[in-house]
Amino acid sequence: MAKKVAQKGPANEQLDVIPAETKTKLRKLIIKNLGCIGETPVAIDLDDIVVLIGKNNTGKSTILRAYELVCSVKETLTEEDYPGRNTNVIPEIELHTMIVSDPPAMRWVDKSSGEPIVRERWRWEVPNKPARRQGFDVETNDWSEKVPWGAEAVANSRRPKHHRINAFDTPERQTESVVKLLLTALQAHFKTLPVEEDGENGERKPTVYGQLLSSLAGIQNSIVEQAKDQIEHAQEHLTTLIENVFSGYKIEFDAKAEEDLTSCLNPFKSGASLRMGPRDGHLSPAEKQGSGARRTLMWAALKYAAEKNAEAGNRTNLLLMDEPELCLHPNAVRDACNTLYNLPAAHNWQVMVTTHSPAFIDLSRDNTTVVRVDRNEQGHVITGTTVFRPETAKLSDDEREELKMLNLCDPSLCECLFGGKTVIVEGDTEYTAFKYILNKFPEDDRLKDVNLVRARGKSTICLVAKILNQFGARYAILHDSDKPNCIAEDQTGKLYSRANPAWKVNMNICNSVTDGLEAGRVRLVASIPNFEAAFFGKEVSSEKPVNAWKILKDDDAICERVRGLLRCLVDFNAPVPEQCEEWDNLEQLQQRVAALVAAAN
Repeated sequence: MAKKVAQKGPANEQLDVIPAETKTKLRKLIIKNLGCIGETPVAIDLDDIVVLIGKNNTGKSTILRAYELVCSVKETLTEEDYPGRNTNVIPEIELHTMIVSDPPAMRWVDKSSGEPIVRERWRWEVPNKPARRQGFDVETNDWSEKVPWGAEAVANSRRPKHHRINAFDTPERQTESVVKLLLTALQAHFKTLPVEEDGENGERKPTVYGQLLSSLAGIQNSIVEQAKDQIEHAQEHLTTLIENVFSGYKIEFDAKAEEDLTSCLNPFKSGASLRMGPRDGHLSPAEKQGSGARRTLMWAALKYAAEKNAEAGNRTNLLLMDEPELCLHPNAVRDACNTLYNLPAAHNWQVMVTTHSPAFIDLSRDNTTVVRVDRNEQGHVITGTTVFRPETAKLSDDEREELKMLNLCDPSLCECLFGGKTVIVEGDTEYTAFKYILNKFPEDDRLKDVNLVRARGKSTICLVAKILNQFGARYAILHDSDKPNCIAEDQTGKLYSRANPAWKVNMNICNSVTDGLEAGRVRLVASIPNFEAAFFGKEVSSEKPVNAWKILKDDDAICERVRGLLRCLVDFNAPVPEQCEEWDNLEQLQQRVAALVAAAN
């Protein structure tokens, strides 16, 4: 690959040796006064995968549209695009792009974050007029009317190429998107074709593709040479005109020939069609298929395009997609999720999607940012809050594997990211009991919008808390206190007392929520010594969920006690039942358990 040296100003200072190809990745998108997003800017951190979550009509699709706007040359906004149709405000989009190779002039490259970042800004100052594009000049530390990469069309080719898929595109538009993806992938493949091959005598000779490129180059040079006289005549004529106003000035017109001849090649006829159906049956146009089939076809095309772009080492692509879970069978949802998360593995894709499905959030990945988009209580201000980033979570390899297991066992684990009152419970009995209470008392306003997270084990509570701590969530934990010692049996069958491993986990749980306890956003409650004994009055060793359901169904008094427990877990001002202990240090918990043991004896 050709190399070139980046230079800076008259000092001609060598800064980097970089590839001649341009490659970029998006790092941040800042939006203000666009659609439902008002004067308060919404800033979105961009990773390989960005998942936008939040309630309906909070601006998620507007965020996807923002990048589409800045990549559409001469795009205008109508009065309907201004918040509240107020044309006195100025819609503004700021884009931070990380340069992987071939940066613009170094005045545009900000390295203060540790990465080479180019900042651009678009401002639509008048409806129905194109935006004013600006670049951030690091030398003057201010926005400039001069811009990185020059002309908009050239600059646009330096940014990731976007592929927009709306939630409710027409069948024809969906098919068009698939065809576009396939053609893009096939055209990218041309650049990988060899231009030479071994001849019969061992000498290198041009391939058919090489001959075509050579012929194009010859034709191009001939046309440029023939146009030389016309170019010189145009320069002289313009110089004569300009000298009438600016004495001593001249015009020089550099009509640069296209360097990338492959961009001139388009071997496919416009209007390509796509058909599908049974192998031995009728193949009908893709737009005539059902919604699920069209969406599945879209995922297949995405996967193929990713593989071909990886082979070609081509320009970065950005997928912008609304609600990828729509119209898909549950099995197809899982396959689609895998395809989505594997796209960036080709190193040429970034993905930004909106979703209402926890199935499309995989926190075990190391390249995924989850952003929650919310309105404030008055409904006027929309904010984008990064709720999870892998580098800030700092999960160990074991924790990541454990998280994968949790995702497989309980797809609803990530529901807590979507908001609501989150309660982490240790096992199936508490989960079943609380689910029963929520279904039995739907009119209880204090129990509205509750997310139950089943940790499926005491030690796993620490991992779930670590995830929730990432976005400053308010949540409660209910776990069994257990006892410091337990009865074990040696090899001879003799019983003896030994330290209880489950007791040690209590301290780990407390340590994982220390900051939350101090901030008042976490409530830590222990059942003494376990949930079954505390609320059902007996230990249960098998079929715990079924037993819990039967007991609650048949005993209204127990049902009310469990209801009171759930209330205290979602409302931190509610009293904790006497069967439990709210605690923040191990000595306090130990004293409560010791009192229970003494009373039992």
